[in-house]
Amino acid sequence: MLSRFGKTIVFLLALGMSSLAQTVPAGTRITVRTDSQINSASAHVGQSFHANLVKDLVVDGKTIAKAGAPAKGKVAYAKSSGRLHAPGQVTIRLTSIQLRDGKTLPVSTGGFRAKGKSHTKSNVTKIGGGAGAGALIGGLAGGGKGALIGTAVGAGAGTGVAAATGKEEAVIHPETAITFTTTANAAAK
Repeated sequence: MLSRFGKTIVFLLALGMSSLAQTVPAGTRITVRTDSQINSASAHVGQSFHANLVKDLVVDGKTIAKAGAPAKGKVAYAKSSGRLHAPGQVTIRLTSIQLRDGKTLPVSTGGFRAKGKSHTKSNVTKIGGGAGAGALIGGLAGGGKGALIGTAVGAGAGTGVAAATGKEEAVIHPETAITFTTTANAAAK
């Protein structure tokens, strides 16, 4: 049987061990604010980004990282936009947070996905507008047959404009607040 002194030593050792290793459980929500822009046109898988905690990270009632603490992440997926279809996409994940004591907590999180705007409305406007303008000009110049030819030429020109200006990249702007959810327990040591 342990003496009172022995029990005190065991208690203090256990307390010391628990203060050295905090576990952030899976499912913990961590909100950060990005430092720079991430664009699907220039981003590549593995590229790192920097952010800062928006609010304190609290585990079991104890603040282990303060608001404003540096955080890092990586681009998990990046695809540039096509010209007439397939808008750009980018997915990022949080990889680490700096704790109050200056140590780094590696984390595994779900991804945050951004997708560019759809091309459909823009393309219809550009191609349809070109066809309408071509029909008007052709009709004035050559009557009904000219309007028909003008429509085809105008639609072709509108398609060219849509192809030249039609990229719709995914962009995560600087100062964007993003909430990530941890997918595994993370041990702070």
